[in-house]
Parts: sequence; structure tokens; C-alpha cells
Amino acid sequence: MIELPVVSTEQRTRRPDWLRVKLPIGENYKKVRSLVDEYKLHTICQSGNCPNMGECWGEGTATFMILGNVCTRSCTFCAVATGRPNEYDTDEPRRVAEAIQLMQVKHAVLTSVNRDELKDKGAEIWYQTVRAVKEVSPKTTIETLIPDTKSNWEALYRMISAGQEVVSHNMETVERLYRNVRPQAKYARSLEQIRRTKEYGQRTKSGIMLGLGETQDEVFKAMDDLAENGLDILTLGQYLQPTKMHHEVIEFIHPDTFAMYREEGLRRGLKYVESGPLVRSSYHAERHVHV
Repeated sequence: MIELPVVSTEQRTRRPDWLRVKLPIGENYKKVRSLVDEYKLHTICQSGNCPNMGECWGEGTATFMILGNVCTRSCTFCAVATGRPNEYDTDEPRRVAEAIQLMQVKHAVLTSVNRDELKDKGAEIWYQTVRAVKEVSPKTTIETLIPDTKSNWEALYRMISAGQEVVSHNMETVERLYRNVRPQAKYARSLEQIRRTKEYGQRTKSGIMLGLGETQDEVFKAMDDLAENGLDILTLGQYLQPTKMHHEVIEFIHPDTFAMYREEGLRRGLKYVESGPLVRSSYHAERHVHV
């Protein structure tokens, strides 16, 4: 095991200096916020309490969350509300496409809550949203960060067949922690979803949070598993506890350790690794289109 700096137990109650972020300000940020409110759109930037919202919105970009803002899953890391969704808006694809066009976004990221109660897991709304964006903004590249389809492969293929450039599905954590962190998901099933996406011909991407109690060897194994199942791009970032009701932060990972993981991921066969304390799934996503 490679020995690199960690934060002591006594320091875990206070975020280290490298996790400080600037408050969201600026005219571009205000413009994006206004458009999101006007078009009644959901963004994972807000729902997920993303630390990079100020930076990304300040540059006129955002990650849009379709299919409502209530998730059918109860993952212990996530700030998105859990419950039974009552929202299914067939006009959402048009509104998302119009907002992206008005924002003049060069690269758009789309994600969604899990909609396990829907027979197609929301696949048709996914397909129509990507097609609507491409129709009004043909030069805009798209990454779709899709949920676990629970082995509904017909739904998966519908989701990823609309012309997006990158298809992402987050593993979130290492295999041992799935029961506590993603109780309604399965590690092997998510790997299979990534493999099938690659076999379909798509550029594949996934993300893992660190600081949930995983070991270095478990992270290395996850990297190997992902590489073996056709993953192209991996993001690694620090888990931050959204509320006291969520999974606690077990460890703040030092930036030097993130740098080591980046090199390890590349050495183990991944094409591109974005690794750092503040890295999130859609951070610098525009760089991942041509990997």
C-alpha cells in the first residue's frame, strides 16, 4: 500500500483549507440562475449542493437534472430528496433544450434522479431531451449521466441512442461499501451497465467518491474492474456530507493522494482520470468529449 498524507481523526470535524470554495457571484452566474428559475428547471448543481456551482455557473454552464427532483432511491450520500415522484413532464425536453440554447452552452451535461417506478426508467424522456437539444443546438456536445436501469437493457439502449457524445454512470464507491452507501444498487450490475454501454459504441465515464471509509487497495480494485469493463474516463473527488442525516465523512483525502490515484488509474488502463478534492462528475466535462 502506498503511504500518503491523510487528515487525522481530530481534524475531521473541520474541513481542510484545500476544500474551501468561493461563493457564487458574477453576472454570468446571475444569468444562468435566472434562466434556470424562469424555465422551472432542476439542476444537480443546486440539488446536490455542488461545491463548484460558482465556478461552473460563472462560466455559463450547468448540469441539468431531468425527470423531477425526487428520487426513488435512498442512497446515504446524496442530498437529492427521496420519495415517490409525482412529476413526469413530457414538455421538459423542449424547456431544457430552449434553456441550453439561450445560455449558448457549448457542452451540456444532463443527469436525472432514479425513476424505478417507471416501466422504462425514464428512458423516453432521456431520449427526447437529447434529441431536442441536438435539434436546436446542433453544435452543442452532450454528456448524459444516467441512472442504474436495474438490468432493463432495453431502457439503457434507448437512453444512450440519442446522439450524445459521452455516457456516464457513477459507481460512487467501492464494492464493500455498496450496502451502506447505495443500498438499492449492485456493484456488479453497474459494471455491467458500463460494459454494455461501451459495447454499444459509446464513450464511457464513471465517478467514485473518496472519504467514505474505503481503502487504497479497494480503490485500485475498482479501477481494475472499471478498466476491464471498458471504462474510458474516471472522476475521483472528496465526499462531503450534505447533512447530519447522511453518511459521515470518514476521512478527508489529501491532494497528494488524489494525484497518486490519477497516476494509478492511468497506469491501470483508464484513458483519462480527473482526480482532486473538489472534482465532481461533471467538473471539466467538456474535456472528456474527445478522450
